[in-house]
Amino acid sequence: MPAGPSSFEKLSEAELESHLGVARYGNFTLTDAVRPSYDLQVVPTQGYRHDYYRDQENRNSVPVLMASVSRERLFETFLDLLDPLGFTVDVVLETSHKQRSKGHTDLYREHIDLPVLKSVLWEYEDMLTNDGCTGLAVLNPDVPQEIQFDEHKLLIVYGEQLGEFESILASRGVECDDKIHFLTEAEHVHSSNDRYAREFEQLRTRLGMDEGYSQGQETEDWGVGSRD
Repeated sequence: MPAGPSSFEKLSEAELESHLGVARYGNFTLTDAVRPSYDLQVVPTQGYRHDYYRDQENRNSVPVLMASVSRERLFETFLDLLDPLGFTVDVVLETSHKQRSKGHTDLYREHIDLPVLKSVLWEYEDMLTNDGCTGLAVLNPDVPQEIQFDEHKLLIVYGEQLGEFESILASRGVECDDKIHFLTEAEHVHSSNDRYAREFEQLRTRLGMDEGYSQGQETEDWGVGSRD
């Protein structure tokens, strides 16, 4: 939970509903998966920045690109970023549908042809784009490179050679801004519902992954999160 008071604590139901209904900020459109804090600690915007992932176990740093892309071109940009990985990839589905506390469950599938994977993912574009409890990672451990489409619908690229990925982002109109801030760096809320949980289960089955999930009635749930 946030270290200080939540910006949502003293809102009326009408104020909260109004805030959750706002998806567009200037030229940027959010998916239904996440909303910023009520006091807009971070205003959603499009762009990417360079970063590093620090592996504590191996004591090394891996270059990273982190990108926020407007809803209209988000999913196609993600699929474009997969192409440099090669013809055969591994895929990880991440879910927090059943988590009662912070964290998520990872489900792994090795060795799937990229064209086959893309075809399946297109069928679940709506759920993958708008479910705040579902994330996805595609990787080639032989390179090694990895592309994440996380629960906040940020695009995260890991690898030593990132120039090709930067070119893909530029071709989609996503510009470099190393001062950009993302919603994960402030209070925010995630959204999901039981239909998306069922579609996640269907996608899991299509990809040949183990583990099942039980669903209930059709309800939407917004959950408050702090910096992740």
